[in-house]
Amino acid sequence: MPQIFPLRTNWNAIFGACPVENALCSFGHAELLLAALVSCMMSFRDVCLSLVLCLPPTTPWGWRRWFLTLFPLNDPGSLRSRRGSSSCKETAQKDQNETAEDQSLSAAMPGPEHQPSQALTKPAFSEPQACALVESMFGLKVAKIQPLPSYDDQNFHVHVPRAPSATGGLSEYVLKVNNSESSKNADLVEVQSCAMMFLKAEGFPTATVHPTKGGNLASLMSIDSGSNTQSYLVRLFTYLPGRPIAQVPVTTKLLYEVGKLAAQMDRTLEKFHHPKISSLQRGDFIWNLRNVPLLEKYSSALGQTPNREMVDQVLKRFKDEIVPKLSSFRECINHGDLNGYNLLVEPSSEASGDAEYRVSGVLDFEDMSRGCYVFELAIAIMYMMIESEGNLAAGGHVLAGFESVVPLTAEERSALFLLVSGRFAQSLVMSAYTCQLYPENKDYLTITAKTGWKHLQKLLDAGQKAVEEIWFETSKSYTQP
Repeated sequence: MPQIFPLRTNWNAIFGACPVENALCSFGHAELLLAALVSCMMSFRDVCLSLVLCLPPTTPWGWRRWFLTLFPLNDPGSLRSRRGSSSCKETAQKDQNETAEDQSLSAAMPGPEHQPSQALTKPAFSEPQACALVESMFGLKVAKIQPLPSYDDQNFHVHVPRAPSATGGLSEYVLKVNNSESSKNADLVEVQSCAMMFLKAEGFPTATVHPTKGGNLASLMSIDSGSNTQSYLVRLFTYLPGRPIAQVPVTTKLLYEVGKLAAQMDRTLEKFHHPKISSLQRGDFIWNLRNVPLLEKYSSALGQTPNREMVDQVLKRFKDEIVPKLSSFRECINHGDLNGYNLLVEPSSEASGDAEYRVSGVLDFEDMSRGCYVFELAIAIMYMMIESEGNLAAGGHVLAGFESVVPLTAEERSALFLLVSGRFAQSLVMSAYTCQLYPENKDYLTITAKTGWKHLQKLLDAGQKAVEEIWFETSKSYTQP
């Protein structure tokens, strides 16, 4: 492995994506050039590319494109993504000559669910830097790029000119850069990508992964910030058209469709197979509903407030009433985050009069894990209640759609109220905790919290018996003649 030379300049926004294993970048071009020549014996072409990608964000983008035209990059994934797969049906065999360090990557670097949140580093690439990633790793010329909101990863909406033989103007993609912690679990990211493409092949409105120039699903790149080195997994997805459910009026028909879609996805994923599928057993992953009691580690972010008292009430009942019956719930693979911004809709062709929408896209499989059918339903109900302005009956319409595919058992039905309450607690507590770590992302992190607390209060004030009666009677109305 090439020696890593410390660089004096500490500029987090600057990065390197060279085909040489540890080409590091900083604003100190002379330092980089010397380090690269001595430690990596880079070719003149690779040195030029390193310098191009190190240019500050203010550098005219035309200069970068001129260099990239003269010196097209090889796929960095060939060096940085040896754990990647070129096919979801057949995972590539590891190179017999891999170092012991690479071979033990998964064992030595546990997934983000086992790491303290303080260790997570959210990527912070500029738009010109993201352009360089797309052009160098995926071989696509970028016409336009825009940042997209995200929780702890970084996303960009990318516009690319179509091939001369194709009709139309621009093709659209989403560039996703995983945070430093999820990037440590390449097996999990690969399984999530393959599951998404499996669902696409089964007829679901999910994105597909655009392969790197080397045919991999992802590329792992390392950058130096002066004090440490961070690694990020980079993927490119096809862009799905539509508007988030959060931005349209939500009807009972749409709520029913969301519930039905959630059940259909989980049932279809029973047929999904992958050599690394065990990575979905995510242990203490904080967003899996079975781990609601782990919120006690983070609830101090709420302070001594009425909101904290509500959460404590939910946690106590969850531990007393849900944990003992977890083994009775039917297991499956969960998407795990069917919220109002991960579900896209388009106007229905059958609509007449008032606008009616249908689901046109399912986004963000980063929270996918091994869970239970009733978990997926509870998560969908919680988020659709928010999009229905706290209407308790919304849960009944989602339940009806879900049970048209997967009817609940008596044990699952009796747990639904506390599972929905638990999901409210997860979202609200982790939002408050994460805001303390990343206050600059407060607007996005507090989307649920803006109305979520009053919805949880309404749920708890109504009480389990009354809420269950509303949900079950509403659902029952769909089966009556």
